[in-house]
Amino acid sequence: MAASIIDSSIFQGIFSSDEMRQVWSDENRTSKYIDIERALAIVQARLGLIPQEAADEIVSHCHLDQIDLARLRQQTERIGYPILGVVTQINQLCRDKLGEYVHWGATTQDITDTATVLQIREALAIVDRELAAISAAMARLAKEHRDTPMIGRSNLQQAIPVTFGYKMAGLLSAIERHRERLAQLKERVLVGEFAGAAGTLASLERGAMETQAGLCAELGLKQPVIAWHTIRDNIAEVGAFLGLVGGTLGKLSMDVKLMMQTEVGEVYEPYHHGRGSSSTMPQKRNPISSCYIHAAISVVRQHAAALMDAMVADHERSTGPWEIEWIVLPEAFCLMAGALRQSRFVLEGLQVDAQAMRRNIDMTEGLVMSEAVMMGLGPHIGREYAHDLVYDLCRQAIAEKKPLLDLLAAHPEIARHVDRQALEGMLDPANYLGQSGHMVDRVLATLR
Repeated sequence: MAASIIDSSIFQGIFSSDEMRQVWSDENRTSKYIDIERALAIVQARLGLIPQEAADEIVSHCHLDQIDLARLRQQTERIGYPILGVVTQINQLCRDKLGEYVHWGATTQDITDTATVLQIREALAIVDRELAAISAAMARLAKEHRDTPMIGRSNLQQAIPVTFGYKMAGLLSAIERHRERLAQLKERVLVGEFAGAAGTLASLERGAMETQAGLCAELGLKQPVIAWHTIRDNIAEVGAFLGLVGGTLGKLSMDVKLMMQTEVGEVYEPYHHGRGSSSTMPQKRNPISSCYIHAAISVVRQHAAALMDAMVADHERSTGPWEIEWIVLPEAFCLMAGALRQSRFVLEGLQVDAQAMRRNIDMTEGLVMSEAVMMGLGPHIGREYAHDLVYDLCRQAIAEKKPLLDLLAAHPEIARHVDRQALEGMLDPANYLGQSGHMVDRVLATLR
């Protein structure tokens, strides 16, 4: 029985991915607990802190298939945390009371936090891979449409021409910054935790720091400088990172939705028979993926805020804020996986209509080139006067429904300085793309 959208047998493939759901599953989480207990026994036997025989016995039972998950649920509901249940089951599987050495010197939060970091490592690998694929798709579109003119928009109004490659390159630059952030983030976040009850490792009279170092090395994590039981900026940073990635994906989805409007028709999500259709309007082609991206990343941003709340923890072991992470971190990653998959799907199959882009530039019959005309006339009659003059002629063109070129060419003061052919050059969108192409090239040159 699934109650959430990410576990729904109907919606799970839309809002998340099986791969990410596996990372945050009960089975994988419990496997991480077991992996840590196994590594702890191996390291402590190596250091002579527990008998080698005990470590061998513990390791032989550190397998998920030896844990009764139904019983673990009952133990967790009774105790409040799953770690003691796991430790008890491993202990009871061991012979001759050798299992008493499992979890030696550790506390519940050591195992829980380190398991979370191991899950984050797996989850970030998925995010990293999807960002790389999205980067490649955006780079292809930016390169292919480096010089494809389209209208730039300001306040949802037509502004001046840009290129579609420029639009894609702008988004691509953000994706590349996210990839850089992710690489930096791993250094701060992929850090283990083994610090004991209040973080001082008083539970081990000798070999405390050696155990901590060995455990982290065994798990492939960095050793903490100090306990972080209630210092949660690392986890909150993960949430903030996901929120930032979501913001960029949301920007992409917003632009695609707007460009798919019937009256615009400049790009379309990939077509499959029946996709985006309406139950009552056969002509419709809805921006399905973009809608799902928007919904998912909106929730991820709220979860990022919740992880900030979880930072406000009391003393050395907290009373509640910690559990916020248990609720929102898995869902944030699962929803982000869905948003990344949908974004990749859109970009890898995006249908671009360059003719529609040109048609939309031309629909105002030159009005969107008014800045170009103003700047072209500026050296002759002054920029400010040229602005006011072109402004009045634009209003006249709208009122009389005449092409701006005709009014410009007929104006005696303008005609004294530039002829119709020169005005046609000013009104050609291809002549007013600025540094769009150069900027695209600069972004592409930064790709790893």
